[in-house]
Amino acid sequence: MERAADLVEPIKPRLRGWLHAGMVPATLIAGVVLVCQARTPQAVLACAVYAVTAWLLFATSAVYHRGTWGPLGEALLRRLDHANIFLIIAGTCAPLAVLLLRPEQRSTLLWIVWTGAVAGVVFRVLWVGAPRWLYTPCYLALGWAPVRYLPDFLHTGGAAVVALIVVGGLLYSAGAVVYALQRPDPSPRWFGYHEVFHALTVAAFTAHYTAILLATTH
Repeated sequence: MERAADLVEPIKPRLRGWLHAGMVPATLIAGVVLVCQARTPQAVLACAVYAVTAWLLFATSAVYHRGTWGPLGEALLRRLDHANIFLIIAGTCAPLAVLLLRPEQRSTLLWIVWTGAVAGVVFRVLWVGAPRWLYTPCYLALGWAPVRYLPDFLHTGGAAVVALIVVGGLLYSAGAVVYALQRPDPSPRWFGYHEVFHALTVAAFTAHYTAILLATTH
């Protein structure tokens, strides 16, 4: 197993973590807006879950990537950072399922994604040194689990909602590929491959958030 000190890149680009740091207050405000827009208790709860998982993702990432925490701190924050990816995937599905699917479909999708998310969190917490080629496909597989429900999303939410869901999924997937390949790496000193990955996650989150916000009006 890799040592904790080996799990961190020796030199961080100077812009590492700033994109996600900027998203911390943005997700807090966006979450409040979304919860206020929800019309039923179930929708309020689902939107709150989504908002919390989004805030945790960006806040943990910002803390992890902006600071220097020593071997133990880096190992702990890395576990939390990677575990939160599974949580945001399931958290994103929560309002989509509640707002756009029939009850039986909703239950099936939520069981799938939350079971997968819990398993993923346990996996990343217990095996922080797992190779990228192993855990990155796990993120992708869970993230695309709702694809079978796209026709239902289209029927209930409309073309704009579905387009934003697909675009967000593609952006998240592109980010996963960049993270796995560590390419492109435009400026290792300032804005490296990890910053490209972070930029894609911000764009993907924005697309999915907009889709969910639109879905609250249906």
